[in-house]
Amino acid sequence: MTETFFSWSHIAEVLPELLRTGLVNTLILAGASAVLGTLLGLLLAVMGLSTTRWLRWPARVYTDLFRGLPAIVTILLIGQGLAIVARPVFGTDPYPLGILALSLVVAAYIGEIFRSGIQGVDRGQLEAARALGMTYSAAMGKVVVPQGIRRVLPALVNQFIALIKDSSLVYFLGLLADQRDLFRIGQDAAATSGNLSPLVAAGLVYLAITVPLTHLVNHIDRRLRTGRPVQGGDDDTADTPALARA
Repeated sequence: MTETFFSWSHIAEVLPELLRTGLVNTLILAGASAVLGTLLGLLLAVMGLSTTRWLRWPARVYTDLFRGLPAIVTILLIGQGLAIVARPVFGTDPYPLGILALSLVVAAYIGEIFRSGIQGVDRGQLEAARALGMTYSAAMGKVVVPQGIRRVLPALVNQFIALIKDSSLVYFLGLLADQRDLFRIGQDAAATSGNLSPLVAAGLVYLAITVPLTHLVNHIDRRLRTGRPVQGGDDDTADTPALARA
């Protein structure tokens, strides 16, 4: 049992490639998809809250579609089906299509996170901004949306953690040797050696990424719930006017 899953010789053999190639590609896939997905998700949230049905309904259909499909189905449809159409642009490289597929999937979830955060902002914030002379778009962009994003930071980080794990599904597209992510390198090494320790090593690297992010989520959530500590300790007399203390 120990030799099958925790063979340190097999782990030590695959670990340099996991860190040098797999970790870099996993972070590229997840990071690029997170940036594109966040931008598209914010656009979907604004469209979903619009009073114009020609903006609201397309956002709703997009969200239902990409949240309803398994991520692997979307990745295969785009990575293999769209590859035929997009070959003049991307060539035969599946890497950009994998990023595109992950971005489209995560945007549907991030859009809902943003929408719930924006809707959670008190209506009076928008009305107060409008009373100061702001247009609707300016009030949303400068007052409501920033507050909504702040409210959903923990949920966003959780979604990014899920995206890091989902990036392993891109291996179905047949990445090149220098494009392999953590999972694919661990799987290839396990198949070559007949030992599952390389997959365990890949799992440990995933844990080294996701566990600190999980604790970061908890820290952000606590800070948002309790607020920043008051400077100067608990001594309320420091803030009391001199006349009142006399």
